[in-house]
Amino acid sequence: MELAFERERPMSCDITHPASLEEDSAWNDMCKDTPLTRARTLAGLPSLMRDRNLSAVNNTNRRHSQYSKGQSDSDDDNIPAAGGTVGDEENSGQASARTAVGIGSITRPEPPYHIFTTTKKWQLVYIVSLAGLFSPLSSNIYFPALGAIAKEMKTDVPLVALTVTIYMVVQGLAPSFWGPLSDTRGRRITFIGTFAVFLLANIGLALSTTFPSLLMLRAVQAAGSAATISVGAGVIGDITTAKERGGFMGSFGGIRMLGQSIGPVIGGIITEYFGFRAIFWFLAILGSVALLLVLLFLPETLRRVAGNGTVRLKGIHRPLIYRFEAPHPDDVPDEALAAGPVPTIALSSVFSPLRFLFEKDVFVTLLFGAVIYTVWSMVTSSTTALFQPRYNLSDLQVGLVFLPNGVGCIAGSCVTGKLLDRDYGIVESQYRAARNLPADVTLGRKKLAADFPVTRARLRSSTYLIVPFVLAVGGYGFSITTSLLASREGMALPLVLQFVIAFCATAIFTQNSALMVDLFPGASASATAVNNLIRCSIGAAGVGVVQFVIDGIGANFAFLIFAGLSAALSPLLWVEWVRGEDWRRERIERLEREKAAKHAAEGSESGSGESL
Repeated sequence: MELAFERERPMSCDITHPASLEEDSAWNDMCKDTPLTRARTLAGLPSLMRDRNLSAVNNTNRRHSQYSKGQSDSDDDNIPAAGGTVGDEENSGQASARTAVGIGSITRPEPPYHIFTTTKKWQLVYIVSLAGLFSPLSSNIYFPALGAIAKEMKTDVPLVALTVTIYMVVQGLAPSFWGPLSDTRGRRITFIGTFAVFLLANIGLALSTTFPSLLMLRAVQAAGSAATISVGAGVIGDITTAKERGGFMGSFGGIRMLGQSIGPVIGGIITEYFGFRAIFWFLAILGSVALLLVLLFLPETLRRVAGNGTVRLKGIHRPLIYRFEAPHPDDVPDEALAAGPVPTIALSSVFSPLRFLFEKDVFVTLLFGAVIYTVWSMVTSSTTALFQPRYNLSDLQVGLVFLPNGVGCIAGSCVTGKLLDRDYGIVESQYRAARNLPADVTLGRKKLAADFPVTRARLRSSTYLIVPFVLAVGGYGFSITTSLLASREGMALPLVLQFVIAFCATAIFTQNSALMVDLFPGASASATAVNNLIRCSIGAAGVGVVQFVIDGIGANFAFLIFAGLSAALSPLLWVEWVRGEDWRRERIERLEREKAAKHAAEGSESGSGESL
């Protein structure tokens, strides 16, 4: 069957998207400049796409007057008309810009990146932030109890500290399994699976009586709690654009870091009055509440399943309390995102996030971030051993000592979220000015343009964080060991330095997390998983040896060495600043070539089959 109709101007290929990779070649053919070729190709597309577009033909007269006004007739694809799009990631929300596109007199609006309102997005961010709280909470609530556990298990504190090390190792490894599951099967089902493992582990820990069982179950506990961060970051990546993502990521980190702040205090209170096993009963109860919130209110957001929020959810993807609001008749549902085949999960998919490490910009960024995380972790994990005997503190008082560290984490994450949005706006303004792009041209719809300097947008304020971090770490050991500050009043200085260290370290983590999501928007959970893997693996090694280093050379020289290491690796960020955008463009061009070669190979195989 052939369809022919007149054409008023070049057709935009954003009317709808191919439901699968096999349709890409047909879609590209439809975008050619010949009306008859496009019509023939349209007739050959799968029935779902054909019906949607032919339905638009039947409603031409009704829709044309609303959207065709003021549209540019220019054939220059490199210069978008007013209201057009640069890149591939549109501002989300119901106020998103609508760009009229046409086949003949058909006009269709650009689909919004996501139809959720800002209020709805914040509701989901609060839920996933609560879920993400359990990774730092489960680790830090444990620190004040190290002495009590050592006494009951009849062992010493450095050996008990191995349970912290094993927790961090699994904390780094577990998201490599949960991340691919989240990016293929969905965020919601992954949250349910992780919390099931977490709850069972806490019940086992509460009932454990031997050190080996405690060590093993701490690993299982980490496997259940660690992935909540990467999956939560995936949810934010699903529903937000790069322009608004910084604020959401900052709040996500700030709420999550409440566990860093209040965890040791809660752990100290529970250990002081109820014993260390009550900590795990507390985590089991709180985890059950978080799981209930996920089951009741969190819808599936994975774009492969839920599209841009216009797909009606079913089965496990649908929360128990669910109200589906049909999209406005004039909106274009982005259902094609959910129309492709579901990828299979193989053993190779567990290791697939590791491929990100072979990208130069990713490796440089993650290596420096991992060193900062390791130094901060060594400061935190050694606090009990350094403060309790020196200042003769009870378990409750030890828990209170962790407060400045936790408050610094919250403040660093929240402030950096706002800073990221500000920096992004500055870089975007410079980008527009350099290319003479008007304000109503949307920069990107699903991914940023290849020449947009996203690395500089995220790392613009890094220098202001590195300098105070290095100075605070360098002075931290001396502030604890000097005889001038041996009294409890003298404890104020090392606690202030802990606040500075935590603030700067968390701010750098937040920058790295936002950058990783921007570099790999289609695999945000997997990208965050590999970020956690590198940080936690190196961090676990640091936590495992820090007490031995302090016992060997003293806290003053130990932390001076850690500060020197941080300063020595800081030029990595300069390298990323200078070369990061070139590396990103090279990766995008390489992936485009690989994709074109794959399509060409599939096309030749299809042609051979037809000739036979």
